Amino acid sequence: MLRRCALIAALILVAFTTVQAHADRRVALVIGNSEYREIPALKNPDKDAEDVSNTFRLAGFDVFVAKDLTKLQFEKEFRNYLAAADGADLAVVYYSGHGFQIGGENFLIPVDASLKDAADIEVQAVKLDDVLQQLRAKSKIQVVILDACRNNPFPRKDYWLRDQLIAAGGTGLAQVKSSLNTLIAFATEPGAVAYDGSGELSPFSSAFSRRALAPNQEIRSVMAAVRRDVVEATKGAQVPWENSSLIDEVVLMRRANRPALPPVLEKTVPSGVGPVALDLPVPVDVDGGAVTISIERSPALGRLILDGKPVATGEPIEGKDLPRLAMDVPKGADAEDQVDMLAYATHDEWGGGSQGILVFRVKNGEDAAGKQLVASLESEQKQEVVERGIHIAGAAEAIENRDVKIPVGVGPVPLKLDFPTKDPAVSVKLASYPATGTLSLPDRTLSPQSSLMADEVDKLRYEPQIGTVRPLIVGVEIRADNTPSKPATMKLSPSVDPCDEKAGEPLDLQGVVPGLLPNEIGAGAVEACQAAVKAYPDVARFQYELGRALLAAGKVDEAKKAIQKAADQGHVRAVFELGYIASSGIGTAVDPAKANGFYAKASDKGDPYGMTAWGRALFNGLGVQRDTGKGLDLLLKAAAMGHTYAMNDLAAIFTEGRNGVPADPARAVAFLKAGVERQDMYSMNILGRNYLSGRGVGKDPKQAQELFQKAMDLGQPYAPGSLARMYRDGEGVDRNLAEAQRLFELATDRGDYSAAYDRAAIEMQKGDKSDQALAVRYLAFAVGLDLRNELPVARSTLAQFGAKPKAAALKQLRSELKSKIPTGGSVDDQLVKTARALWEQANPRRDLF
Repeated sequence: MLRRCALIAALILVAFTTVQAHADRRVALVIGNSEYREIPALKNPDKDAEDVSNTFRLAGFDVFVAKDLTKLQFEKEFRNYLAAADGADLAVVYYSGHGFQIGGENFLIPVDASLKDAADIEVQAVKLDDVLQQLRAKSKIQVVILDACRNNPFPRKDYWLRDQLIAAGGTGLAQVKSSLNTLIAFATEPGAVAYDGSGELSPFSSAFSRRALAPNQEIRSVMAAVRRDVVEATKGAQVPWENSSLIDEVVLMRRANRPALPPVLEKTVPSGVGPVALDLPVPVDVDGGAVTISIERSPALGRLILDGKPVATGEPIEGKDLPRLAMDVPKGADAEDQVDMLAYATHDEWGGGSQGILVFRVKNGEDAAGKQLVASLESEQKQEVVERGIHIAGAAEAIENRDVKIPVGVGPVPLKLDFPTKDPAVSVKLASYPATGTLSLPDRTLSPQSSLMADEVDKLRYEPQIGTVRPLIVGVEIRADNTPSKPATMKLSPSVDPCDEKAGEPLDLQGVVPGLLPNEIGAGAVEACQAAVKAYPDVARFQYELGRALLAAGKVDEAKKAIQKAADQGHVRAVFELGYIASSGIGTAVDPAKANGFYAKASDKGDPYGMTAWGRALFNGLGVQRDTGKGLDLLLKAAAMGHTYAMNDLAAIFTEGRNGVPADPARAVAFLKAGVERQDMYSMNILGRNYLSGRGVGKDPKQAQELFQKAMDLGQPYAPGSLARMYRDGEGVDRNLAEAQRLFELATDRGDYSAAYDRAAIEMQKGDKSDQALAVRYLAFAVGLDLRNELPVARSTLAQFGAKPKAAALKQLRSELKSKIPTGGSVDDQLVKTARALWEQANPRRDLF
């Protein structure tokens, strides 16, 4: 009979149960810029960011919070955020700080911006449209919230945008057209000014933090409530505004109907002995908050008692009082056992609830056997209390001082805590949430207020925040009815995989490290990445990094297979890499059209390398019909992401003026300085030349020398030649031909054909004291390294030498070459082929050049 009743109870419970979904991935970037360096500081944004970030944490988001960001810091934080947002269900950016519009384009202003010169807006500010495009490429739904509609504080009136000088707007932000499934919210209407307010928070941020925590409210309803609050607080002077193209429902603070109770319990109750405690466990609201109980079905064989008072069907009681609920079965019950059932429901503060069932057997407690039964039940109850205390102590011991190693960038990682109890009366409250990253269960993301049932603890997972590897502390409180709780703490130690450390790629928006250039990939990278691929076969990043490592090891065919597999798995930089392989002919025929196809795909996904390569092709018409406007726009977007190659391309365009884009050397210098700030050795060399010539900047040979030296120390191939010319000509330094010769030879070793020609020229200028064979040698290198025939004078000069120095040079070159090459053709052709082969022998990494 008891089993049958329990089955009925379980069927009743199923009717109340809500099917739970898997936890969505939701990430938020919250920025507060207050301490501006060149313009007046703002009093609220730092505090706004702190308050709003706490709001999103309580709502279960993985929150990246940053304050007082410079442009470089913004690029770094945004890249880490984008890596976390890759494939997210919802990506949110909240910005509080200075922002204004130029030509209908909205810009967010880092704290180090000066915006004194016309080109500064492109290298010092953050274009809102670039932020939106990146979010769209990464996530299903995008929400951007801007408390940034303030007066333009900069004195300059016009700035470069693409190929035109545009006047800056005076107030507010411009209206933005949102693409599908995007919401963009402004602190005030387009063209209007938002206010700091009189409190610690701005009126908009204060209202948002308060309203966003309303449970199960769709975001458009939240924003409507925010609008009402702000209008009231500012007496109508500020009216928040939003553009929405959402087709999916967005709820920031989700509260689901989750079981907070064990579904079915069983108990024996003696009759005729007065009220008997049912020992029901305290219901746990897993999202935090108070719980009330209502009796849905009272037992037929007795009455329910709480603290001496009867409890009627439907009467609410506090959840904390549930363990004291008792049942009084009167005397005179039949001698045979009888079965009864109690059904009750929990209700939380947000309208959620769950169902509990107690199935109990009534036995006669009046005769001798009954007294023995009562004594036995009391003993069992005492033993249960003792065992529960043991469970709690054991659970605390299982967690206390654990140090769990967590790899970064592989998704949620199970903590494997081996929790020693499944006692339904035991729960675990999060006493201190990790400062970064996200704790979750398979069905939900946890927040700082969350609790777990004992049988859920072994499913606990943690996903570290990308860009953060410092250890984190998690504190818990292990609780049970009528038993003292126990605190416990554990340490979570995020770590970067050795594959990422040895072969990670710079500016990889699906990467987790700053990355290494190809020439920086060293020994051990292949083995580390093979291990990572084996451990995490579904993480496409490791496949791509294995490809980079194999390429560095000279295993081109294996590298191409790994890179192709990574591209097939969705790694965007791998798509670009396939284009680079096709364009440079690494282990395959050069195919510009095929390369452009890959570049376009990577560009559409927001990859800065792809945007640079595709933008360069479109701007110059390389293997595709020229589209100057689109090409320039892509190069500017890539530069805005911090890609220095794009900055150098733009500097070349603006220095000369190309394809209808007007020349502006000062604009070129702005991009070169931005490249130098990001430690780009090519930007250093080019900017050094500008300081030598005074083009776009004041002439400063000393500054040029310092830039050339730093670029040379970083391995830049042309910087030694640039510095050599200073010593050759005595420009800004004492003339020193011996040092010039040494530097020209170093530049030749690195592949600089013009330096090779200049080294030959120095030798030829020695007249009768010249070593003609040495001059021929460097002319052969000049021709052999000049693959685009940009220095035709080198070949014509080589042709003027006689047979004797050519024969001597060729003999010397062949003696240094470890492998044989065909000997056919003219002596000049043999010299050039041998010189080229000798250089490739010293520089076998085709992917580097």
